[in-house]
This record gives sequence, structure tokens and C-alpha cells, in this order.
Amino acid sequence: MKEWLDWPAKSAHPPETIEHPAIYHMLDVAAVAEQLLAESPWPSALKQAFIALAGLHDLGKFSETFRGMLREGAYQPFTHWELTEILLLTEDDWLAEWLGGTEDVREVLYAAVAGHHGRPPQTNLQRRELRKCLRAVGDGHEAAQRLLEIFRQLWPEASLDSLDEEAATSFSWWLPGFCTAADWIGSNTTWFSPKELELEPEAYLKEARAIAQKAVKEAGLSGTTAREGELFDFALRPLQEACVSLTLPEGPALVVLEAETGVGKTEAALILVQRMILAGKGRGLFFALPTMATADAMFGRARRVMETMFTNPSLTLAHGRAGLSVPFRDLVNEGSRTGKSDDQSGVTSAEWLASDNRRALLADVGIGTIDQALLSVLPVRFQTLRHYGLASKILVVDEVHEMGEPYIAEELVALLQMHRAMGGSAILLTATLPLKLRARLLETYGGISESHAYPAITVAGGETVTQFDDDARPQKGPVMVERLSTMDEAVRYIAQSAAGGAACVWVRNAVDDAIAAVDALRAEGVQAHLLHARFALCDRKKLEQEVLDRVGRNGTARKGFVLVATQIVEASLDLDFDVMVSDLAPIGSLIQRVGRLWRHMDVRPATQRPVPAPVLKVLSPDPAEVQDDRWLQKVLERGAWVYSLPDMWRTASVLFKAGQIRTPDGLRSLIEAVHGDEVENLPSVLDGAEAEGCGKAMAARHRALQNLATIEDGYRKGGCGADDTTYPTRLGDETRILALARQTDHGLVPWAQAEGVPSDELGRSELAALWALSEVSVRSKRLVGLDLPDQDRADIQEAQRYWPQWKKKAVTICPVHEIDGAICQGVCYRSDIGLLIYHSS
Repeated sequence: MKEWLDWPAKSAHPPETIEHPAIYHMLDVAAVAEQLLAESPWPSALKQAFIALAGLHDLGKFSETFRGMLREGAYQPFTHWELTEILLLTEDDWLAEWLGGTEDVREVLYAAVAGHHGRPPQTNLQRRELRKCLRAVGDGHEAAQRLLEIFRQLWPEASLDSLDEEAATSFSWWLPGFCTAADWIGSNTTWFSPKELELEPEAYLKEARAIAQKAVKEAGLSGTTAREGELFDFALRPLQEACVSLTLPEGPALVVLEAETGVGKTEAALILVQRMILAGKGRGLFFALPTMATADAMFGRARRVMETMFTNPSLTLAHGRAGLSVPFRDLVNEGSRTGKSDDQSGVTSAEWLASDNRRALLADVGIGTIDQALLSVLPVRFQTLRHYGLASKILVVDEVHEMGEPYIAEELVALLQMHRAMGGSAILLTATLPLKLRARLLETYGGISESHAYPAITVAGGETVTQFDDDARPQKGPVMVERLSTMDEAVRYIAQSAAGGAACVWVRNAVDDAIAAVDALRAEGVQAHLLHARFALCDRKKLEQEVLDRVGRNGTARKGFVLVATQIVEASLDLDFDVMVSDLAPIGSLIQRVGRLWRHMDVRPATQRPVPAPVLKVLSPDPAEVQDDRWLQKVLERGAWVYSLPDMWRTASVLFKAGQIRTPDGLRSLIEAVHGDEVENLPSVLDGAEAEGCGKAMAARHRALQNLATIEDGYRKGGCGADDTTYPTRLGDETRILALARQTDHGLVPWAQAEGVPSDELGRSELAALWALSEVSVRSKRLVGLDLPDQDRADIQEAQRYWPQWKKKAVTICPVHEIDGAICQGVCYRSDIGLLIYHSS
């Protein structure tokens, strides 16, 4: 055994005084890999092959250069993980006798194993370069050969014979993520502390297996099982009832649920998820939503049903600000206090999972933004870890219609293709999906559908359900549509309606227009409330809760309540208004907005409403009178620039001719009239806008195709390992993050910090959370020419003393004047109005 002392895996860092031997580390990781694959349905021989390969991930640590780096700080001409690939290729003849499979299959998987540090190996595989690599390995080559013999004895049945080259290519995207997960747990000294070289490999593996079982459980990756039985204690709605009896095809399945808002699509999807898992189509769930706000809202809803659906599942919230969610933090803290025992029931969230968005997708149940899933098809670092986490899950994508923009649509298609290739199933939820996009999405699973029926449940390659029982619950019926020509008309209508006791909302397309509307309403004596995305996060959360308390499902004090809001009310908040005004927007957005009008009819039927019928008043110019391409700007201000002008005109034309939004049977014709193949011709003065829009769409689609990882090439050729910012999940204007601050006797403190609490009494994590809650995101263009506070100021430097360098570059601290809210000339902040920008270049 003494020979293994020459080959360490980890340095002896204080307080540890022991170098953990490479052979032990590789057995640690293999033991973890065994636990991660314990419930996999794959053949035993294939599982053994993946376990052995995962253990061999650090074979390159048997090299003189790696040892010199650890012990002496010497230069490494090749990384240890690059040398792993070289050693496996060098020993391929021997490995072929053990693992089988074709040469191409093995080579693809060797590169995948070596890519466990988040990027594929890029070593030149020409003979001259291979010789250089082997010189770097030196005496480690013999040790590596002996280790391979030991692994063969430990996993003698390992075989790749069941894989062809196409399957191996698909697995090449899964295997690096699998190795990463096993390596991260196997390297964690909380569980696998450094050991003296005392036990023979077989005896050590026995101990490592016991530790791995505990480690995987405490990390939140021990897996779960779906429970049988009814998920909900209420009478199912027709769409939900249809999902109970829907015929599911063999193998991976894609189901598209199209129905209006408020009919229970989420619950219908969860019924399907349960059935899919019980049918062996997955072992967990990832719920992908369009925004962080919708993900936060879904997390609260999902936690309640997960305990019924699964046995002791791990649950995470996955997005950039997940750590600021109080329900999520409470769940994590609860788990860290109690631990996770065999007899514990209920939902848990492990600290190990919650501490990193890249790990969040490994949980049994993940709720997050679609961006977290889309990163699995972009050539960014650790994309394969996300793919590995998603591969075993039922992927549910909500509000799919919001992903119809060309760039994100291409990403979604690639995501579904990659998910299907690993045997994954998916469910797509939408209220306003154009048929062209539906066809593309169904095609990813080999499905087609020419049905124009709405609502509909479409199974790719299977049945389509278009007939549903009548819903016995009260219905709001058709929503009449009337045009308002001026902002003054909108103000008068809302003021009169509020005076009559109606709960009113005006949905505006732009923040500045929303602020202007509130000012106009308040000038008329209306106590209007304001909600938009340009509030500090702490203030926005308070405002959202206040609005929910007034006009949510169980809201009180609705009478005469008035809200002016931007698009954030379309999906993220479950609100119910009696009266609605909306700026003109594309038909899909208007349908979503109308979903907040007379929403909870079972709680507030027509007889209890202060107005006789639901009416949508749309602030819009007349589509029959278009003099020039400034048609929309004559009525809307900044809101005229938010959406595609051709979509806006076609929406106005079809909607005002129809005079109503009739749900559900009238929605398909409205959507197709704006986004279908036979749309109305534009007035000639808008042709330039259409040509410009088509050009931008083509450019966005082309950029997406350039940015996507080339899945068919396999991980070595198709991966990259770039930073996330290099390959964005969405296109859009560049933004700048401002962190608002208060001036106190103790220096600058975050805007979200309670008064009278000195920063030095807070822990670093608490202070970091408060700074995050004080952030406002603004389009960089709006700040051009403005003299924002100098970040070299002594008080700002002091406030940033614990910030990492990347955050200092990305976030601008902005002290807010105590009296007038001024930040600099042209910019101020008020907690009831948000960030005001008076000047823009």
C-alpha cells in the first residue's frame, strides 16, 4: 500500500495535516456515484461502467506534475483532468477488454469524464502532444495502470456494450455533470475527511460506501418516490379531470396544455407529473417559470403539494435571488436545524443544494426560472451539471407563450431535444401559444397537430383532447373591449369606477408612464397605488404583499382600491379586479392581463361585483387611422416602444373589430390573427417597421443558433466552458444595478436595513442579503449622461469592504438623500414611487 503515498489527491491544509491519497479520493467518488445511480432503471452493467468511469475522473492525478504542484507549487503544463483523458486513451486497448463498447463510444466518454471541472478537455490529441502529456505523467503511469486493474476487480461487470455512438454522444453531455456531482460530494471534507493510507482498496471502499450513503442523503440527493393517490382535496376542474385519464405514450412524452388563465393548468400539470413518475418516465420535477417573481410565487404553492406527491422530497428554489426568498430560507434553515433522518417526513431543503444555483437542479423538486434550465444547452461552464440534474426530471415549463421571442424559442427547442435524448419527459403550459410555435415544440418529440381547437391537451405522437366537460363554477363570460383615445379618458374612467366602489387596475407598458398615470390620478383625488420593477426589491416585496392583501383571492378592503402597474401583474401575482384599463399591448399580453379581471368568480360572483359586466378598456389610437409610423406614439409615450409595432397594430385591428375577448373558444382566432400565417396586411406606412422587425428576428434566431452548444457533436467538440455572461439566456438591453443606501451616523447602510441597527452588528451574509434587497435594475441607456455617485468615495469604499471584486464592478452604490430622495441631478428615489429618472440622453 505504501506506493500510493506518492500520489496525493488533496494538499494537507490546516487544520488537516494529512494528504488524502488519490486512490482513496477516487474510491470516495465512485462510492458516491453508486449511491446516485442506486435507483436508476438502467442495466446493471451500464451502471457499473458509469460508476467506474466516475471514479476514474481524477486518473490524471497520478502524474509527477500534479504531485509537484500540490507539494512544491510547481508549474503544471497540463491540468490533471486533461491528463485523465490522455491516460484513458493510452490504456484504451486494456479498457476495451474490460468495458467493451466500440472505440468511438469509449473515446467520447473518456472526454466526458475528463470534463468534470465544467469544461471539456481541449488537449491536442496528435502523437507529439500525447508524448508531452505522458512525460508530464512520468512514474504516475504505472500507478494509474495498477489503479485500473483494481477498479476492474471492484466493478468486474462494467460494460458499455449496450451503447451505440449516438447514445454515447447523448451521454457525453450527461456524464460530466454526473461526475461533477459525485466529485463535489466526494471532495467535501464534512463527509470525506482525509485518511491515513491504512486500508486495502476493497476494505476502504466498504467504509466509503457507508459514508457516501450518509453524504448523499444529507446533500439532498438520496432521491424520492412518488406517492399514489389524489393530490388535491377539491373537486377537479374539467381540464384537470382530463389529465387523470389522458393516455400517455410509451417512452419519453411531451404534453402541451393550452387553456385560458385561471382554469387550473398548474394543478393539471402536477397530476400529469405524478402519473408520469409512477409510469417510470422520471424521478423528480423541475418547474420552470419566466421570471423570478413567478418562481417565488410557485414555490409557495408547490411546497404544499409536494409533500402529498412525494416521499420526503428535497426542494429548492433556483434563480439569481433565491436566497432572498423568506419561505425558501426558512425551509433551508429548518433542514439545517433538524437534519434529515430516515423516519423524517415532509419537504426538506439541504444547505448543500441551496448554496449554489448550479446544484439546485439536482434536488428532487426544483422551482426556478427557465434561465436555469436553458443554461444546460449553452456552452457555459458546468452546463453539464444542469443537464445531469434535469435529465431525470419531468420538466414543466409554464407560460411558454412568453418564450416565443426568436432567441429564447430556439433555446427552448434545443432544451427539449436534449431532454428527450436522455429519455426525459416534459409538460408545457400556455394560454396564448401561436400554432407555429406549438408545431415546432411538438416536433421535438416527433409530434404533429393541426387542430385549431382551444382549449386543448396535445400529446406529441399521441392523442389530442379538445372536448371537456362544462365547468359548474361561475364564469365571467365574454369580456367586452372598448377603446380609450386619451390618457385623460382613462383617468376619468378609473376615478369614476373607484368612486363607485370598484377595485381598479391600469396596466401600463412602461415604468415612466405608470408613474405619470399615478400622478394624474392623485391629482384627481384618487389614492392610487403603484407597482413596477423599478423599486428596490425590499419595497417591491412590501408593495406586492399589500396589493395581494387588498385584491388577492382572499383580499379585503377592495372597495375603491386603485392600482397602476406594469406587466409584472400579468403572471406573477394572483389578483382579481373589477375594472381594468390597459395600454395597447400584443394580444397575448392582453389576454394575460384580462386573466386578472373578474378572476375569482367562485369567491366573488357577478352579483357581488360593483359593475354589471367585465370590460377591458384599451388605451390605443384608432387602427383605422394611421397617418405615419408614429401612429402609436401619439397616444402612448414610452410604452409605444416596448413591443413590436406590427403586432400592436394587428392586435388593435382585430380586437376592436371583435369588440370582445371570448374565453375560451374565441382566443385561438385572436392569437392567430396577430401571429398566424394569414395575418392582416399592415398599412403601407408601417411596412418599414415590419421589415425592421423581421430583420431583428432573423438576427436573434441566428445568434441563438450560433450560441447554442452543438449537441450532436458531443461534449468534447460541442462544449466550451465559457462564463454565463458570454452566452446569455435572453437578449435585451444592457442593465445596470444600483444598490440604494441610507446615510446614518454609522456610515452608509443598505436601504433595506432597519433604522438604528449598526452594520457591525450584522453578519456578512445578513449584510449581503440586505444589499441585495436594496438593488434596483435600470437599463443602462437611461443612465447615460447622469452623474451617479463616485464609487471611490470613502464612505462607499467602506460600505463595499466585504464585497467580492465582481460585485464592485457590477453594482453601483447610490446614497439616497434623506429629505428629497435625490441620488444625483436627474435621479431620485421614493419608496412609494420608485426610481425616477428626469433626464435621459
